[in-house]
Amino acid sequence: MSGPIRTETADGVRSIVLARPERYNTITPELRDALAAAIDEADADPEVRVMLLRADGPAFCAGYGLDWSTEFQATAESDWDSAMDYRVMSSFVDTYLKLWYAAKPTIAAVQGWCVAGGTDMVLCADLVVAAENAVFGYPPSRVWGTPTTAMWVYRMGFEKAKRYLLTGDEIPARTAAEIGLIGECVPDDRLTEHAFGLARRMAMLPGNQLEMLKLLCNQTVENMGFASSRTLGTFLDGVARHTKEGRAFVGRAMEAGFRQAVRERDAPFGDYGSRRKE
Repeated sequence: MSGPIRTETADGVRSIVLARPERYNTITPELRDALAAAIDEADADPEVRVMLLRADGPAFCAGYGLDWSTEFQATAESDWDSAMDYRVMSSFVDTYLKLWYAAKPTIAAVQGWCVAGGTDMVLCADLVVAAENAVFGYPPSRVWGTPTTAMWVYRMGFEKAKRYLLTGDEIPARTAAEIGLIGECVPDDRLTEHAFGLARRMAMLPGNQLEMLKLLCNQTVENMGFASSRTLGTFLDGVARHTKEGRAFVGRAMEAGFRQAVRERDAPFGDYGSRRKE
C-alpha cells in the first residue's frame, strides 16, 4: 500500500508530492507525519537546494479529512479539553511551518481545490504557483474554524484578508495572484513545468545564498508578530469548533454526512460544495 506522500529528486529540486488523489489529498494524521518527515529529510540532504510541494489528482488539498475529525470531535464533545485541542492542532500547524522554517526555499504548485486546512499548509511555502483552475478560500470561517497559521494578513494585507475571511468567499487563482495571496497563476497544462522550472532556476544559486536570502525575507514577518498570530489562530480554531454553531455543524455532519453539512453551510453563498460536485 502506497503512503500519503512520495518524493522525487532532480536537478537539486526535491519534489514532495501529496499522493491521496482519490481523497482530494485531504489532511490526516498519517499525511501530517509523512509530510513532516519528507520536509526534514529534504532540508538535511546536501543534494537538495529547493523543495517543490506538489499534489497528485484534480485537487491540491481540500482541507482536513473531516470525516475523521468531525467524528473525533463528536466522540469527545462532552469533555472538551481546550489545552489538549491546542496541542493536537499544533501538531498539524508545526508540520506546515516546516515549509516556512526549513532553511531551504519551498515552492508549492497548486491545482484545483486548495481550501480550508489546505491553505494553512500551502501559505507556509515561500512561493505559491497555481494553475488557472485552482481555487483558494477558507470556508470554515463561516462556521467551525479559523486559519491556524494566520498567513493571510502577512500575504495580502489587512483589507484583503478581512474581505475574504469575513465572508469565506472562494478565490479563483487569477484573483489570488492579483491580490497577492499567491505569487503566480499559469495555464493548467503548464503548472508542473513552470513550477519545476522556477525551482530549478533557484537551485542554480549557491545553497548558502538561498538560505541567507530566505532567512532575511522571513525575519520581516517574524518581526511583525507572526508567532503570536499563529498561536492565537490555532487556539481560536479550537474555540470556533466548540461554539454553539460549531457543535451544531458537527451534529449535522454526523447525521447527514460531512459533504451534505458543507453544502448546507455554503448554499446561501452559492460557492464551493454547494455549486460544484466534490
